[in-house]
Amino acid sequence: MLWLMVFAPIAYVLGHTQGHPATLRFALAALEFIPLAKLMVDATEQISHKTGATVGAMLNATFGNAPELIISLIALREGMIELVKASIVGVIVGNLLFVVGLSFLIGGLNVKEQKFNRRGARVQRSVLMIAAISIVVPSLFSHFISAENASHELALNTSVAIVLLVTYGLSLIFMLKTHPDYFVPKHPESAVSPERQWPVSLAFLALALSSVMLALLSEILVGAVEETALGLGVSQAFIGIIILALIGGAPESVAAIAMARKNQLDVTKGIAVGSSIQIALFVAPVLMLSSYYIAPRPFDLVVGNAAVMLILLPVLIFSMVVADGKANWFKGAQLLSVYLLIALFCFFLPDNSGSTLIGTPSEQAADRWP
Repeated sequence: MLWLMVFAPIAYVLGHTQGHPATLRFALAALEFIPLAKLMVDATEQISHKTGATVGAMLNATFGNAPELIISLIALREGMIELVKASIVGVIVGNLLFVVGLSFLIGGLNVKEQKFNRRGARVQRSVLMIAAISIVVPSLFSHFISAENASHELALNTSVAIVLLVTYGLSLIFMLKTHPDYFVPKHPESAVSPERQWPVSLAFLALALSSVMLALLSEILVGAVEETALGLGVSQAFIGIIILALIGGAPESVAAIAMARKNQLDVTKGIAVGSSIQIALFVAPVLMLSSYYIAPRPFDLVVGNAAVMLILLPVLIFSMVVADGKANWFKGAQLLSVYLLIALFCFFLPDNSGSTLIGTPSEQAADRWP
């Protein structure tokens, strides 16, 4: 897939010159995410081969979320608060349903029944529920806000961000220091080493280079979102929750599916679920706190009632599917079916309903922003 990088200069030139269709600029920039995702996956796999499966999965999730973080920071700078919220919701939904579902399906076609560590899955399920609650609480709280106490909403969201960051730090300590045995792969002996070993310095250089290129392409991508949505006749909610989430989540998707084919479901789950946890507990709070300095108005975790359900339902169905520590192709098909239903909902959603679905900052909170 690396040969696709030859289109990167074309995408960059078209993105910074006038007179070209927004759909073409968006498509070319999105296309370049594929080889860059492949480069990030290869580099991270080289590093994880030296650090172990658990740390490797965390690195995959971390660098896999780099495109999402870059896209969101650029969108925040442009004031596209609803688009950032949609992409965060989309990444959580996409990882739990699309990435895990496709991994279970492809892995199940090679192995009749795959197994993974149930203790680690239980921990991930509980942390995911905390992530869902962190969005539910501010969203419910916003219904009680009036002009007289609008400052309480910003204070609550800032407090939630701090709690989430602390919780994420504690989860890393639990996973890497105090209880690493909870995440020991079921089939460590089947792990496949990279065919050609890279120097560690080369792997980190590849990660840095791909991150810089992603930042340049993300700016083009975000700039063409609104015109692309109008040109294709789809809602911005569909663009944010489905399209941008799939593009931003390309690195962890490729890595998770590759590990499932090697019967390494613990690594697959660590990448996909770890990415969702990191988005909710780390990326979202960082974006919230960053918005005080780079955005024209504050970013919060307030979403509409429909978006709350779009987060809760995937967490619940994922928890049910992984409860027994086993996977097969039909479980993957079930997760993909739910993802398809959500994608259809977003596709047929009228564009003027997108802000209601995602939720916009209250007028009182927005007015307080200088």
